[in-house]
Amino acid sequence: MIRYISLLPGQKAAAPLPVWPRSVAIMGSTGSIGVNALTFMNSQKERFRVVALAGARNIELLVRQALHWRPPYLGVLDDEGRKRLRAALPDSYRPEILVGPAGYAALASLPEPSIVLSAQVGAAGLAATAAAAKAGKIIALANKESLVLAGDILRGICAASGAVILPVDSEHSALFQCLEGQTRGDEPRRIILTASGGPFRGWDRSSLAAVTPEKALAHPNWSMGSKISIDSATMMNKGLEIIEAHHLYGLPAEQISVLVHPESVIHSLVEFTDGSLLAQAGTPDMRLAIAYALSWPERLEAGVERLDLAALGSLTFEKADVFLFPCLGLAVEALKNGNGLPVVLNAANEIAVARFLNREIAFIDIAGLVERAMQAHTGRAPATLEEVFALDAETRRRLS
Repeated sequence: MIRYISLLPGQKAAAPLPVWPRSVAIMGSTGSIGVNALTFMNSQKERFRVVALAGARNIELLVRQALHWRPPYLGVLDDEGRKRLRAALPDSYRPEILVGPAGYAALASLPEPSIVLSAQVGAAGLAATAAAAKAGKIIALANKESLVLAGDILRGICAASGAVILPVDSEHSALFQCLEGQTRGDEPRRIILTASGGPFRGWDRSSLAAVTPEKALAHPNWSMGSKISIDSATMMNKGLEIIEAHHLYGLPAEQISVLVHPESVIHSLVEFTDGSLLAQAGTPDMRLAIAYALSWPERLEAGVERLDLAALGSLTFEKADVFLFPCLGLAVEALKNGNGLPVVLNAANEIAVARFLNREIAFIDIAGLVERAMQAHTGRAPATLEEVFALDAETRRRLS
């Protein structure tokens, strides 16, 4: 049976649905997902109350967000950030400020928020996601790395606590909407993740050797942070989404495919046993998926431009080019082989992306670094969160 972590088609959430106004904690409030979430929530301000905001180093933006929403709790990356944040806030507003991964985890497990938006970037988001799961929260998950690193472990935690994970990635939100309401016997034969193809769709491999960070950051359809923009350019992002889909919907890699769709208006599709395809379409705007996760099972006005199919004229679809974008194949290999390889894949990719952005390696070297890290790994699948964190750290040490 298909599972949305601890949510089954046709069943209510194990965690009680929050009443309006819903109280929300946002892990990663200064990133693109967090900013878009707050924009949506501000347009529906009578329906949402912010309990906690956690940023990293963008203290100036966090100060502006905090002064607007006045949450009783804030989170920052380090003590220097806490000092800067405290100094920038007026004496009339003195929230409790928590620091670092332990602080983020504490914020995610506070008794008050009914929804935790997990929107930190990369493996750093796992601690808060796990804490929210242990606390039985409804988790609006934008941090796909949590499931890439520890999908099986998080499923077990959610089953024990009654926590529910609702996807915020546009592709997984689309799949969720297509599958929601399906009954036993309606399991899909295949799920299809769409991909824009990024800024280098149609290029040849020799041309990719000269790609600069500026070119790789220029996504044709989506406005995203730097790390996810590079992942989109290499198609590693789509590979991570395959692993995420496996854990969300319980399908093996063989039943998850990728289709390049440059217009980015069909966000994903589900194929059923009888050959029927269900697709979810909408303007390429992250607020659609964010709004659905935060307001589920209701739908609220998200402030997004309506999709005009007649003006669009036509939609195009292509097979994904695994030769041009080897990161996609590496992610599928990691999922199929297991034994901790998804953790190694993700850690090596985060290191490689940072090196590329710092102009230390070429764009085409990102996949090579990830592949070498995977080939060097000989361990087993982590059985606990502590083992996940240890393998992540070990991989990063080997590549340093």
